[in-house]
Amino acid sequence: MKDRALVTGASRGIGAAIAVALAEAGHPLILNYRENHAAAEAVRERIEGLGGEAVLSPFDVRDAEATGAALGALLEDPRPIGVLVNNAGIARDAAFPAMTREQWTSVIETTLHGFFNVTQPLVMPMVSRRRGRIVCITSVSGQVGNRGQANYAAAKAGLIGAVRTLAAELAKRKVTVNAVSPGPVETDMIAAAPIDVLKKVIPMRRLGRPEEVAALVRFLASDEAGYITGQVIGINGGLA
Repeated sequence: MKDRALVTGASRGIGAAIAVALAEAGHPLILNYRENHAAAEAVRERIEGLGGEAVLSPFDVRDAEATGAALGALLEDPRPIGVLVNNAGIARDAAFPAMTREQWTSVIETTLHGFFNVTQPLVMPMVSRRRGRIVCITSVSGQVGNRGQANYAAAKAGLIGAVRTLAAELAKRKVTVNAVSPGPVETDMIAAAPIDVLKKVIPMRRLGRPEEVAALVRFLASDEAGYITGQVIGINGGLA
């Protein structure tokens, strides 16, 4: 039996695709989401339809107390959580002069505070076992910037720094930490974006698919990826 895998923001889009891919690889899934219970339940049913195991774990990654309580309950199961995918994230785009404090803080808190709140309680159990896979979903915006996304780019760039540092800290304990950095992907998050314009600046002239990102995460969570750590791997059709 493979280790349990926790995916944050797993109710839709990239997170849902990652959860399904990890389930197909044999991992029992813990599906985190904030409020869209129906969508999370649909992902759970899909995984169970494939013969996998999935449980729902609703909590807001920004809320340290709620996150700690949820993780404490999950860790009561004797089966270890050996794979963590930090995928939860939101976008609140606005030109910087017009950006509100709420737009800034909500994005930073979800991505960076969420990373800390979820990852920190799970690290020592991985260290003790000398086994673990941590994958964080960043963005090409955090590498090259993007107009109207100072908050999002700052959060994702900060996450990249955290990944590289944590990877160095945990490498001797055989716990790998990597970042996957997608470009524009066909999800609800970019539904309102000018898709035709986006395609023109992507060398492959198309958007990515959630399943393509999920396949990369599945590999990074596997035994075959045991010598890969501290990396930021782009999946963006040649955009960066």
